[in-house]
Amino acid sequence: MKLPLSYYLNQDVIFLAKDLLGKILFTEIDGQITAGVIVETEAYFGVVDKASHAYGGRRTERTETLYGQGGVSYVYLCYGIHHLFNVVTSVEGEPHAVLVRAVEPLLGQEIMELRRKMSFTKPAISSGPGSAAKALGIDRNFNRKDLTENEIWIEDHGIRFSPEEIVAGPRIGVAYA
Repeated sequence: MKLPLSYYLNQDVIFLAKDLLGKILFTEIDGQITAGVIVETEAYFGVVDKASHAYGGRRTERTETLYGQGGVSYVYLCYGIHHLFNVVTSVEGEPHAVLVRAVEPLLGQEIMELRRKMSFTKPAISSGPGSAAKALGIDRNFNRKDLTENEIWIEDHGIRFSPEEIVAGPRIGVAYA
């Protein structure tokens, strides 16, 4: 079942970063569906978070997506080569987001193999935010997409992780924040 809009409007970005673990992220491109189980996320706390693109209330054409109502995708190019997929959360005006850092391939593994030029059995196929996005075919064309529609969406299939199974650690690549 697709997550409803109300799910994304939750203002507790930490809760959502943990709760998205085990959910299934789907994309449909040219009639081909790929999907992966979300296994790693990272929360971004908007204007107070030094690692957030919206830190300090920064508003640009790129960051405007973050300030909208939750339930849309925020996709940007990192280091000029990797597209990163984020779930915009919270209410309008509060720029919270959850970065999807890794997925386990679930559906369309052959397509993922072609996109990543490696076997889906290799963890590197979709571990790391750039790899996960590439495996699922996510690029800037997916920015500002409604996550309740049919191009990119998230479903709950009842996969749950206990608190003991969830490990929280320092952010990767943004130690200053």
